[in-house]
Amino acid sequence: MPPDAVLITRPEPGASETAARIAAMDLTPIVAPLLEIRSFPLRQPRGRIAAVLLASGNAVDPLPASMRALPVLTVGAATARRAARAGFTNVASADSDAVTLASLVRARVSPNDGILLLASGQGQSLTLAAELRASGYPVARRVVYAAVPVAHLPEPAKAALAGEQTPTVLLFSAATARHFVRLVRRAGLLDALSRCDAITIGPPAAMALREVPWARIRVAAKPTQDEMLALLR
Repeated sequence: MPPDAVLITRPEPGASETAARIAAMDLTPIVAPLLEIRSFPLRQPRGRIAAVLLASGNAVDPLPASMRALPVLTVGAATARRAARAGFTNVASADSDAVTLASLVRARVSPNDGILLLASGQGQSLTLAAELRASGYPVARRVVYAAVPVAHLPEPAKAALAGEQTPTVLLFSAATARHFVRLVRRAGLLDALSRCDAITIGPPAAMALREVPWARIRVAAKPTQDEMLALLR
């Protein structure tokens, strides 16, 4: 049976996009981002860029308009849609995870074509960069944003957990899952999670929740928002 309310913990602007999709499913979205995205100017690599790689939609906005015609390869469909909305005209999605994105790169780009610009979050995409370099690709990994944890549990989340609602909680990363548990414990609301379901984007996020007695923890079949929302039906 679908839940009445869905707690969205991802940062903006993705949280509002997710909220719109949940409202269209006749469910009540509760927007409570646990991370704030801070963008950094891109330090452009020297040399010809063969393709831009995006493992997160948060890496789209810091990219300059001069790159809009470059081929863009993304980890998933949501990031591809965000890149297209930003004006990128040649976008392809791996529609899965970083491993599949690496496979897409190998299928679309030769190591001799030029540099792969991997626009990344702070501390993110290190394994992807190493894997592609090991395959002979010149990779310029550039940090263009940082996801900064909020200091306190957002009021909408606190109100939902303290009241009589039993929201399903969407968790889009292991780091977010760990921070959510930390903030809920600090707010004295840990017991409320025993009546809530959690939906995670992958097994690492689910593992981060094991210390808490949830009603149920479910993992998306693929690490995409579409598969997470499919579990709400």
